[in-house]
Amino acid sequence: MRIDGRKNDEIRQIKINTNYILNADGSVLIEMGNTRVICTATIDEKVPPFIKGTGKGWITSEYGMLPGSTRVRKVRESSRGRPEGRTQEIQRLIGRSLRCVTNMDLLGERTIWIDCDVIQADGGTRTCSVTGGFVALVQCIKSMLDQGHIEKSPIKNYAAAVSVGIVNDEIMLDLCYEEDSLATVDMNLVMNEKNELIEIQGTGEIMPFTLKDLDTMIELGQIGIQNIIKYQKDALGDLNCLVGQEEV
Repeated sequence: MRIDGRKNDEIRQIKINTNYILNADGSVLIEMGNTRVICTATIDEKVPPFIKGTGKGWITSEYGMLPGSTRVRKVRESSRGRPEGRTQEIQRLIGRSLRCVTNMDLLGERTIWIDCDVIQADGGTRTCSVTGGFVALVQCIKSMLDQGHIEKSPIKNYAAAVSVGIVNDEIMLDLCYEEDSLATVDMNLVMNEKNELIEIQGTGEIMPFTLKDLDTMIELGQIGIQNIIKYQKDALGDLNCLVGQEEV
């Protein structure tokens, strides 16, 4: 029996509250168990220098944890003078994941910023950020269409993420903090609705794992991500029509 009573193949309870921030082009408060993240999407009418003049757009991310999000106060990274290595890793993961399901050619030369602020951490903050960031992105695309910035939705598919790990010799889905802290193997998966892998981050924290273990964790992750996408669809409602237009 797991700490919170779930079966090994069950995800935590998910809640996605859309239009959470008034001034953002897209926003959600996403809760996965006791982990809570505010995700916003904002349009910036410029692109990084390396794609300037190409006509293509860009999606990038910033991620942070509020001081009260953890049991021991989290020092603001602005006080440190620069983001931690973990923060940079997560920001890049979010940006890569969302670019992978978006046609950059249809955005025009503008950037969509996905900002993910963890207000309460209980494991899976990066996977929660990818999942909520996608919903905020689709809302932002609706705003761009309404404003006439673009003519067609560039979103090719859904993107969602989940953690998987080996805890006490058992493979478990969607780890909370206490489970994650005990995990001998820790993995994060990002996938689309077609069960295609976008990213795998897997580490033997204490001991190595087998290819059979890897296959089982990916299969379990697929189940979890398909369930998470259902929550994304429920949250998006009528905006689900904006996903997959690019492939039509």
